[in-house]
Amino acid sequence: MDDAPTSKQRLLTLLNALQQPAKHLHTATTPFSFLFKTQSHAALDTLLDLEIKAHAAFSADPCLHTLSLTLSSLRTQIENLRNLQGCSPSSLLSRHLTLRKISNLARALDAQIQSYLDRVTVGDLVHALQEPSLGEEQEHVNALVEFRERLSRGFDLGFQDLVLRAKVFTLLESLLFRSSTSLRVKEEAAKTIAALVKFNKNVFVGLVLMGPTVKALIAMGSLGVLAELIRLIRSPLVDEILCAGEIPGILGYLRSGIGVAALECVMELGYIGRREVVEAMLEWGLVESLMELQRCDGHFEGCVSRFAIQVEVGEGLSGEEKREFKLHILTIVKQASLSLAEAASVSADILWGSSP
Repeated sequence: MDDAPTSKQRLLTLLNALQQPAKHLHTATTPFSFLFKTQSHAALDTLLDLEIKAHAAFSADPCLHTLSLTLSSLRTQIENLRNLQGCSPSSLLSRHLTLRKISNLARALDAQIQSYLDRVTVGDLVHALQEPSLGEEQEHVNALVEFRERLSRGFDLGFQDLVLRAKVFTLLESLLFRSSTSLRVKEEAAKTIAALVKFNKNVFVGLVLMGPTVKALIAMGSLGVLAELIRLIRSPLVDEILCAGEIPGILGYLRSGIGVAALECVMELGYIGRREVVEAMLEWGLVESLMELQRCDGHFEGCVSRFAIQVEVGEGLSGEEKREFKLHILTIVKQASLSLAEAASVSADILWGSSP
């Protein structure tokens, strides 16, 4: 049983070793790159050194047959290139044409390797999500982190197709509600959902809005991820939070151990939210809570004026609405202050403070 993971890891290491020179050959070479001891010359040597080992490893996996053929063709063209001598026009032309073939084959090799690695990444993730036992927590975390690293490289249609066919988003979402899953794994799954939205908003925003993700994030206190999703999705998600009645739940975390993350969400809601969102937060006593918190917790210093400024410079309100809310917040500050000095100080910060 121990041999299978070792063999798999050796294969992945070999593929990564092949991919590096292949990528270099189709991105950073010129017709003169191989006349001297350059990085391109070293890339050729690396490919040739790995080829025999690669063929032996690839023979055990039918999925790597095409990749093996591409590697053989690449070796043939490299040998052709090295047989070309001289600097005559015909030699330079032949070298240029051969180099183009090498570049095209290297590009194909790079893409085939990446496609295989992507299938492994998604397969490992699906396996981890379908069997999220506590005993294998680190394995699941590693699979989620590796998957996010792949997403962070930017949009790729082929990779997205793999993700959609494997129903990765649905698996991640179900993980948030699974009682047997550790909080650590749930938090990593939440981060991965945000990474999917960043990867392609056109596809994954709708899945977030239609499903129970937001409710789960608030229930488990994953407010850092929620704040990131608010920044990515903006008003559609803010409206969904309002309609689902989740604003009180967010405000309730202000007095908890994750109060700073809750404040981050509040600031995003104040900046993006329309009139009804800001009204809801004020009606649930946001300003009064912030007044109390900034008196006794340095992490909340100046939070009342910061919120007021977020509302004033935000994108969800008209100019008239901004002025109305500014006056409303000033009125609440006066009522919630313990002294005239406190009221004057906080009001001055709201009236003349700088934008955060």
